[in-house]
Amino acid sequence: MSIISDFLVEAQARGFIHQSTDIEGLDEAMRSGRIVAYAGFDPTATSLHVGHLVPIMLLRLLQRKGHKPIVIMGGATARIGDPSFKNEMRKMLSDEQIKENIASIQNVFQQFLEFGPGGNKAIMLDNAEWLTKLAYLDFLRDFGVHITVNRLLTFDTIKTRLENNQPLSFLEFNYMLFQAYDYYHLNKNFSCTLQIGGSDQWANILNGVEFIRRTSQKTAYGLTTPLLTTASGAKMGKTENGAVWLNPELMSDYDFWQFWRNTHDEDVIRFLKMFTDLPLSEIDTLSNLTGQDLNEVKKLLADEVTKIVRGDHSLASIHETSSKLFEQTVQAYSIKGYDGLSNPILDTSLPVIDMSLNDIDELQAFVCVVKAGLAETNGEARRLIRGKGIKIQDIMVGDENLMITIPEDRVIKVSAGKKRHALIRLVV
Repeated sequence: MSIISDFLVEAQARGFIHQSTDIEGLDEAMRSGRIVAYAGFDPTATSLHVGHLVPIMLLRLLQRKGHKPIVIMGGATARIGDPSFKNEMRKMLSDEQIKENIASIQNVFQQFLEFGPGGNKAIMLDNAEWLTKLAYLDFLRDFGVHITVNRLLTFDTIKTRLENNQPLSFLEFNYMLFQAYDYYHLNKNFSCTLQIGGSDQWANILNGVEFIRRTSQKTAYGLTTPLLTTASGAKMGKTENGAVWLNPELMSDYDFWQFWRNTHDEDVIRFLKMFTDLPLSEIDTLSNLTGQDLNEVKKLLADEVTKIVRGDHSLASIHETSSKLFEQTVQAYSIKGYDGLSNPILDTSLPVIDMSLNDIDELQAFVCVVKAGLAETNGEARRLIRGKGIKIQDIMVGDENLMITIPEDRVIKVSAGKKRHALIRLVV
């Protein structure tokens, strides 16, 4: 397969392409002129998360290459819930919740796309504008005949549910019809000829392409992005503390930056390609770096992604916080058996646990770990320490019974691994 259109060549090089209905035809259409493409997002929460960044960044690349993106808010489809690879029906949301979620989500897209009239400026629509106006009997008569139950039952998203004897409601079954109608509506009214989505949307996208072919005798295309996992095999954007949210109201700028700063070594170059606008040639020059040089590349990744998602203005305060927490030395303290280096500055970007001082002047190391909430039991805390997984005041602690002297400012920083940190504040 040889593709030559600017968008598809770079999309492939950056790792965005998983499946396509007719990539040669799409390539030819893109070389012939500007196309219109869309991706849909159901507002099931007040924010999108890092997992949504893949189709969003693909829309961003599409616009940079001169094509026109459409962002669809699923104000109507969110009332049903997408059954794709779900074990059970989604929790039903009220109309008010959906409206609140849309209002919270839509502003984020201003960071990624240029919106406006005409040309290749992006537009944002809510599918409630047309789906809520459909007369259901007319819809079934005019369009239901073009989608067979036989075909729907061949899709993995449906087969998996049924083979596992998990119920699939008739309400959910309709989701695929309405998403197909979305594509039909956009094709008819906005000349949209490409739908972009995650790999879990493949069946829905195929349905829409076939729906347009049967009802309008027009050619439309579908393109899916890969399901993104980290080097450890974990689903991208999921952490032990939950989702990595795009909205600053749900996750601080510093915590968002830190998520990217903690990227696994094997993922750094891949994520630079997918989640930044850095030229591929520049990224390739970084691909062989190791050690401290690679740590600097991780900071570059964190900076570039955060600039796009949260804005340039966020970086100054992020760097200041990072410097305070991990680099500055400001006040002497002592741990019995060690030479102290510094005392952590109290910063509310880390969890702060208050603990009564009760006339004590030292704590055992494993007690600090439990009090900081980094282990549920004393036994777990002892095992973490014996496994060299705990730092107190940024110093590795190998003795679970080591006595920690209370510092003058009564704040003790405890870390489990590279990503989990908390501060114990000892109060009288």
